[in-house]
Amino acid sequence: MAAPIPARPRASRFTIAGASSLRGKELKQLLEASSLPIEDLRLLDEEFAAGTLTEAAGEPTIIQPVDEESFQGARLVFFTGSPAFARRHLPVARRMGATVIDLSDGLRAAPAARVWIPVLDKLLPPPPPVPGASEGGEVYISPSAAGIVGCILAAALAPLSVRRLATVFFQPVSECGDKGIDELESQTVKLLSFQPIAQEVFDTQVAFNMLSRYGDSSHERLSDSRAAIAACLRIYLDGRVPMPAVQLVHAPVFYAAAFSAFAEFDPALQPADLGSALETAGVRLTASGDAPPSNLSAAGSTDITLARIERDPNLPGGFWLWGAVDNFRLPAANAISIAERLLAS
Repeated sequence: MAAPIPARPRASRFTIAGASSLRGKELKQLLEASSLPIEDLRLLDEEFAAGTLTEAAGEPTIIQPVDEESFQGARLVFFTGSPAFARRHLPVARRMGATVIDLSDGLRAAPAARVWIPVLDKLLPPPPPVPGASEGGEVYISPSAAGIVGCILAAALAPLSVRRLATVFFQPVSECGDKGIDELESQTVKLLSFQPIAQEVFDTQVAFNMLSRYGDSSHERLSDSRAAIAACLRIYLDGRVPMPAVQLVHAPVFYAAAFSAFAEFDPALQPADLGSALETAGVRLTASGDAPPSNLSAAGSTDITLARIERDPNLPGGFWLWGAVDNFRLPAANAISIAERLLAS
């Protein structure tokens, strides 16, 4: 168990690699609002984003391209861009001795990479580091929002002897970045105006439409996203609790993700016991009489929020959970928790 965070930790140089991405922007906001001892915050990205004027700590700054010197002196490097970008630049970051926290899902297969969800450490300590770590800094994975939710539900419900757990995540187009947001916005406007729609990103109509897959020519694949979530669950849970089933569906929304989960227990289990187990894992339950969570209410929050737990009308011991989460803020907050634990050790 990590030691408590010291009251006056020493300052550090942090780097966000992929700073122009939606994940990078969200992480930067939370880092600047955190109590982490940031001496210097470097913003890096691919060539197409290099030179972009932004700000850090209230001061104007330029996003820089990545070169051999980019990670020099960095204590923590956060990869928030594309998976390929993270894989391409990981060797340099490790060679410079930086500890890496990955939000891109590009480094899951890196030697000695370790998925970490600190809020679960008391319930389900993270698996030990993989033997045979390569030289250089350590690599920690902050999973996607769906991966975090899936792990938390599985770990929280395991002590109640859950017999079956299945979760359906409703993915917003922001998971595909700005290009996904732009295409949904364009399609929405044009469909309302009875005009032909662009399908360059998804190769299908995503506005006003729910889908289990995108068009054949799309580079964005729900099957790949679903496989990434399943891999995260498999790696982190590591056979220590029952493995949940996972499905992923496109939802025609811009930000934040909703999810529905079915869990089956002994019929004698009471909803209050189920709620207590979830709250122990950091899940927030809405109060009686409050509106259920939605992608709109979840936006801007670091909480995983659940509506009132409902029994299945036909299956004794079956319960339905409905929840929502900010798909960028939750992984960013988890990454900051990892950083806090590392700097406290």
